[in-house]
Formats: sequence, C-alpha cells, structure tokens
Amino acid sequence: MKKNGILNSEISKIFADLGHTDQIMIADVGLPIPEGIKKIDLAVELGKPKFSDVLSVILKEMEVEKYILANEIQDSNQEQLKNIKKYMNNIEVEWFSHNELKQQSKKVKAVIRTGEATPYSNIILQSGVIF
Repeated sequence: MKKNGILNSEISKIFADLGHTDQIMIADVGLPIPEGIKKIDLAVELGKPKFSDVLSVILKEMEVEKYILANEIQDSNQEQLKNIKKYMNNIEVEWFSHNELKQQSKKVKAVIRTGEATPYSNIILQSGVIF
C-alpha cells in the first residue's frame, strides 16, 4: 500500500507517464470532457472536492512549467483566480478564451474532474522537467 502522496491510482499513473510538455487538466463539474480523453472523476457531490483542494495536492507531485487559464476567469471568478495565483507562485501563465481552452483540452493526457461549481474553474497544467 502506498504510504503518502496522491493515493488515487489513476492520477498516480498519469503522473508517472508524463513527459516534458505533456499536459493535464483540472476541471470544474460542468466542463465537457472531449471524447477519447481519459477522465478521472473525483466529483462526489456539487462543490466536493473543491477545485483549489485538488490543485494544491496535484502541485505537490507534478513539476509544472506553465499553466493555461480562460480569460473569462478574470472577470467572472476573481476569487478562484486569487486561489490559483496563490498556488502557482512564479509559474508562467498563458491566457486563452474559454472556447480555446476547451479546444486545447482535446490534447491533454487526462482531465481530473472536481465537484467545483463556480465559473471557469479549469486549468491546464504543462509538465516541466525535474533536472
């Protein structure tokens, strides 16, 4: 039995398989998941688990060199944006429209679906290297 870190076996496998520049997505409960993209569904009820709780755990195990957000979060969900910036420190951010972000989701290795029910609570994380 694994002693620490992320206990979800599907998420742990995704991390073990990531290479430099591969991307994963953490999504709110409403984001449509593209056909053919692995969905790891953590949602147990509306609002649980929270997007920020999942993001904080993911960042403990994944080397991130860049992240992508929807422009719309800046006006429509400033509280969530504040939470994201708190965790991301000086990591480069790229801004897409929400529609462009949904298009980019077709290229990620997996989408981790949270129970978050606030607008534009979606992020794409791009894997960095640890050497």
